[in-house]
Amino acid sequence: MSSEAIEKLAAAIGENVYMDVAKWHLYLRDAHLHTPLAEQFYALMTQGSLSENQVNEVLRKTPIKLGGGKLEVPLADLLPIQSQMHLMDALEEFQRDL
Repeated sequence: MSSEAIEKLAAAIGENVYMDVAKWHLYLRDAHLHTPLAEQFYALMTQGSLSENQVNEVLRKTPIKLGGGKLEVPLADLLPIQSQMHLMDALEEFQRDL
């Protein structure tokens, strides 16, 4: 795995993708989720073309703990449509540059 490529992808995710919690935009870099997601997406990209279904699966399988861990919600449920579009755009742009 190229750490430089993962860092670049993580930066794009962290700057453009946010969770919406009570109308607050929590960017994934601030939640420290951008790097683990970038690692997963990069691994999938190296196996072939990354599909929207694969992206959604990663988001569904990424648990976000709320209330000090009393509740777990899939990341997919916290990303508004606009933020998901930003994520797909960032992933597609990164994949084109590979």
